[in-house]
Amino acid sequence: MKKLMPALFFLFCWGIPAGAQQLTRFAVVDLPRVYLAFFRESRAVREFEEQSVRVQAEIDRLTREIQTLQTDRFNAESRGDRTQALRLENDIYRASEYLKEYYRVKSAELEDKKTKLVQSDTFRTQVYDEIRNIAESEGYSMVLNLKDDILWYSPTVDITDKVIQNLRSKTSR
Repeated sequence: MKKLMPALFFLFCWGIPAGAQQLTRFAVVDLPRVYLAFFRESRAVREFEEQSVRVQAEIDRLTREIQTLQTDRFNAESRGDRTQALRLENDIYRASEYLKEYYRVKSAELEDKKTKLVQSDTFRTQVYDEIRNIAESEGYSMVLNLKDDILWYSPTVDITDKVIQNLRSKTSR
């Protein structure tokens, strides 16, 4: 019995650290990358990108219009047509102010739409459900967002690609 007690004590002490290692498995996921990769293929994001292109095209058109007015004003001043130059100066000012206001309003609209897309409850639920499924099936105790001040991690615990792949396969069905 005296010989059995040290052996049992040794086995007990040796088994505790081994069991503790199995209980704490961590994974990391790069949520912004998941959003960009998966979300880019959604209809809502395509519509957002199309709206962004339309807004940029209008900004470019307005900018070209102002540049044309500036060229015309320069030509009028070169010819000595002070009345025409003043009228064009006024047109340039109004067009510039309109462009500034258009840019401000459309940028705010696009930013609001982008925020709503990323914070969509449906999409967020899909992502978190997929993360939970992967974590449970692979035995992870905790999944951390890679962008939240993680100092170091092994690439073997990064499940970002797996989350993206699983989300894509579920939406293609």
